[in-house]
Amino acid sequence: MTTLTVAPRTTPGTAPPARFRDLLAAEWIKTRSLRSTPWTIGLTLLFVLGSAAVATLADKAAGSGPAEFLPFDAYPAAGYWTLTLVASSMGALTVVSEYSSGLIRTTTVAVPARGSVVLAKAAVTAALWTAVGTAASTGSFLVSQAILDRHHAGVPITHPGVLRALVASALLAPVCALVGLGLGVLLRHAAGTMVTSVFTLLMLPPMFSETNRWSADIKHTLVSAAWNRLVQPWEPDPRSLAYTATVPGSWIVYTLWPLITVALAILVVRRRDV
Repeated sequence: MTTLTVAPRTTPGTAPPARFRDLLAAEWIKTRSLRSTPWTIGLTLLFVLGSAAVATLADKAAGSGPAEFLPFDAYPAAGYWTLTLVASSMGALTVVSEYSSGLIRTTTVAVPARGSVVLAKAAVTAALWTAVGTAASTGSFLVSQAILDRHHAGVPITHPGVLRALVASALLAPVCALVGLGLGVLLRHAAGTMVTSVFTLLMLPPMFSETNRWSADIKHTLVSAAWNRLVQPWEPDPRSLAYTATVPGSWIVYTLWPLITVALAILVVRRRDV
């Protein structure tokens, strides 16, 4: 005996709901179709690698003693502040550009699940800037060590402190990009988002010192301060009067900032009108 299976009927003119992988593909097409994306990434990488070369060449003390890892030659602040600025700005632009052009209305009509749209944007942004950050971090290390090898002062990647600094510098880009994206969803305006991102990630940390406990506690919750601590291969002097951040605490800061900002963005976008 056989049974007859009837296929479910679909209303003419309607399409099945978008799957999450379809959202990922759409966001990736939006990202790579922008002509400014490869140029921005290429110039940023060039500047980061160049800053590592300049910092290493300018370090007159490099090579004068035994070979040791020099973190702020391999990962100079100028290069990584620039990477922070560009990554957070590009992360924000993935959202605010759609709000300013009105494309976000089309997106939400096509995909009513707004939280899934934000999550797809975050996934593509994280993947792209993890790749960029890894290229920048690895390239900076290799450039600096190639210069130091002339003085027989280069160190391998297995040298104590190198791997942690490399990973922390590689993850700085996706962390800042996701923070920028989350702020973009919350604020929805390009100028406000850019100013808030720059203030939070770059301008706020220097306002706090490590000589007072309350000031140090605030500073240690910020991304750039966490990066500084993770890049340093040495332990703080126990006789120092400064309150230094811990390595586990700095990794927690790296984790919480993108998680909280993206989670807030998903929560807010589900509750408000476009």
